[in-house]
Amino acid sequence: MFIRQLTAASFVAFALISLPGSTQTAMAQDAALKYCKEDVARLCQGVAPGGGRLIGCLKQHENEVSIGCGKELKAIKAKMGK
Repeated sequence: MFIRQLTAASFVAFALISLPGSTQTAMAQDAALKYCKEDVARLCQGVAPGGGRLIGCLKQHENEVSIGCGKELKAIKAKMGK
């Protein structure tokens, strides 16, 4: 059982390492949207996470997001230098 878990973990780690840097960044950003979960559920139903799609959706609705989510989006924007 332990070997099976170790093998699965190794495959997952390899898959994540193999992803292009921009994809990893986008996935990390989508995962980092902890203050935007309610806004995503309300404004971005049906948008698949990954590839920056959730952030794009929230940016389209930037006047409708909560204060915490708005601050989080600004922090991501500043981190990316845009």
